[in-house]
Amino acid sequence: MASGTELTPTSYIDHHLTYLTAQVGEGSFWVLHVDTLITSIILGVISLGFIWLVVRKATPGVPSKRQAFVELAVEFIDNEVKNTFHGNRHAFVAPAALTVFIWVLMMNAMDILPIDIMAWILEHGFGLHNWKIVPTTDVNTTFALALSIWFLMLFFNVKVKGLGGWLHELFCTPFGSNPLLWILNLLFNFIEYVSKPLSHSLRLFGNIYAGEIIFLLLGMWAATGISGTIFGSILGAGWAIFHILIVTLQAFIFMMLTVVYISMAHESH
Repeated sequence: MASGTELTPTSYIDHHLTYLTAQVGEGSFWVLHVDTLITSIILGVISLGFIWLVVRKATPGVPSKRQAFVELAVEFIDNEVKNTFHGNRHAFVAPAALTVFIWVLMMNAMDILPIDIMAWILEHGFGLHNWKIVPTTDVNTTFALALSIWFLMLFFNVKVKGLGGWLHELFCTPFGSNPLLWILNLLFNFIEYVSKPLSHSLRLFGNIYAGEIIFLLLGMWAATGISGTIFGSILGAGWAIFHILIVTLQAFIFMMLTVVYISMAHESH
């Protein structure tokens, strides 16, 4: 922000919520949020790479602290998947659930880092003036994740039930196979298929984005004076503790919905 520019609530928030973009084609659709993409990839490589390295060095004897931590995480996810998905979960569903949970948790957890400190490090250390470090506050990220799960759901619907079986399900459930009800069944299923990626993505985006806005508002309050600094710091610390729960819970909900949608694709109505 330029020196001497009046700091207003709108300009302060806009400053922290502006993306670093790259135009790859004509029109607003062909705009890449470079900061979101790079941060997501880095977090994915770090988190999943860490698990991969620990698993490679795992021993059957007394586990190290890192191995014990990874084993607890894997066992926790596996138990949650077992309660929802009734089939060979180890072939794909459980590993996918672990990947989704760890990756989304890492992206959400970036919201706990101090906003102004990270902005200062990125700007003075790397020359990046506008760099969003919380990928899940970008609706493009949550929609991309939700659509990926949606396509997996379609894939398993066709794989498990066959193309004919899936089409029969679209036209004949839930109200019956009477030809007079085909349009009503298709409309009902269409609404269900459209609502799944919308609710899946917007739930995650809304909760994490709202949390970042609250952090920004508390930071603005702390800049108003001594009283604002004191109360803003106290409330900020309290919100940070509470936000740890939100960050973890939203990753867990996103992972469980992923398992539920894939499980529903394996079941016949």
